[in-house]
Amino acid sequence: LKGFGFSVPDHNAAISAAGGLVHYLLETQRSNLPHFQHIDFRPTVDHLVVDPEAFTHLGILRGVDGSRKDSLLDEVDETKTPMGGRLIRNWLLRPLRTAGDIRDRLDAVEEFAYETTVRTTFRTVLSNVHDLERLVARVVLGTSGPRDFVAVASSVRMIPRLKELLTNFRVPLTRHVVDQLDDADDICQAIGDTLVDEPPTLLREGGFIRDGVDGLIDELRDISRNAKQAIANIESTERIRTGIGTLKVRYNRVFGYYIEVSKANLHAVPDDYERKQTIANGERYVTSALKDYERKALGADDRIFEREQIVFEELRQMLIDSASRLQKNAGLIAQLDVLTSFAETSTRNNYTKPHIHSGDELTVREGRHPVVETRTDVFVPNDVSLDRLGRQLVILTGPNMGGKSTYLRQTAIIVLLAHAGCFVPAREAKIPVVDQIFARVGASDNIARGQSTFMVEMQETARILNLATARSLVLLDEIGRGTATFDGLSIAWAVAEHLVAENSSRPKTIFATHYHELTDLADLH
Repeated sequence: LKGFGFSVPDHNAAISAAGGLVHYLLETQRSNLPHFQHIDFRPTVDHLVVDPEAFTHLGILRGVDGSRKDSLLDEVDETKTPMGGRLIRNWLLRPLRTAGDIRDRLDAVEEFAYETTVRTTFRTVLSNVHDLERLVARVVLGTSGPRDFVAVASSVRMIPRLKELLTNFRVPLTRHVVDQLDDADDICQAIGDTLVDEPPTLLREGGFIRDGVDGLIDELRDISRNAKQAIANIESTERIRTGIGTLKVRYNRVFGYYIEVSKANLHAVPDDYERKQTIANGERYVTSALKDYERKALGADDRIFEREQIVFEELRQMLIDSASRLQKNAGLIAQLDVLTSFAETSTRNNYTKPHIHSGDELTVREGRHPVVETRTDVFVPNDVSLDRLGRQLVILTGPNMGGKSTYLRQTAIIVLLAHAGCFVPAREAKIPVVDQIFARVGASDNIARGQSTFMVEMQETARILNLATARSLVLLDEIGRGTATFDGLSIAWAVAEHLVAENSSRPKTIFATHYHELTDLADLH
């Protein structure tokens, strides 16, 4: 695995985890998994880390009820393909952390946002692309049917049109993706030439190979379709050859096909007739030609199925050999799908392009919560201003239902969306590159593991105090509320003061609390 950047002992845990996964897949799929092309080690330094608790508290992938409804993903996901749907989820799970890469995505989204007509047409074409990633996996694992192959071809046929629509796009990221797209004409041609336009879902249904593809299949189909006419032709030929006008070619399950001659005409039977059976009115015979036809006719359908399987397997092998090309296309299409999805969401909801910088200032003008604003009649925008020197920690007070938790969440979501490469719900946003987002919001417990609400709260707080850095964003809500009033106030005061005075990291922090006494900290620090 050294060729993929893995070494012992630096990556022991990763190697063991990957090995366990591959072993499981080999055992369950009974395949050598040729569509697995490589393995990546992804260090946390290459993406914005969102604390697991923060993901839950912020409702990134799941809403309050645990479903996708009312989540950030549900709000911004306008993707048209299954691949894009999976990728946008991954981009929200692993936002970028390099300013240049973030700007590249934002520039691409901006170009799509301005080109409304092209974007609309592009997304319409995208909706005709099937799940290439899973189709390729089904092909490779041998679980695909003829209709899956046609779905692959119909999806790949969209690529030239997609490229044509983006001919005049000049943003580097879009141009790079488009230039890598492979038309894969040979794959489309092979599938189109081999399979009928509307094949059955399952192989066992048969009839999916086009006429003219395989000579033996055509011959067998001709026999199967024209059995009665073929028998009539043999009968007519034998009557002319023997001069026996009453000669008949018949069939039964015991003897198969035979020629029946009456007693009065037995003298005219040719020498090449082989007697099969004597009956009351005459004799039954077979010939070598009739035997040959019988072998073809009786097994025609079975042999057609067998031969179609062979031709289909040859086509499948060709697709397996091209799996990496199809997978690459799927990944590129997914990227374009997510970029146009971000553009669609941004234009529809009046988002703005954030300014990403490597400095320290976090400024948002008229920021909004992307989920809450679409589910309320009126949403009042709010400003955010944070930096390490003049406004490093904000004490946020106010009554219940005053919007404190919404304000905390919207700040984190705006930062996360910007790092994912999406426009943000604000009139203006200046956002520094952040390494981690921590959010301690809401009350919960884990009684099954012996953890009370207060214990969970303290564990999450301790995690933040120990792991936050100078480039982190920390959102704290109601620290100390899970215990007695003065104990809780003491804890909240100590946490806030530690983040400001004793913590050398001094992360940008918003601290929401009902302990209005904490506002006295502004006089001390």
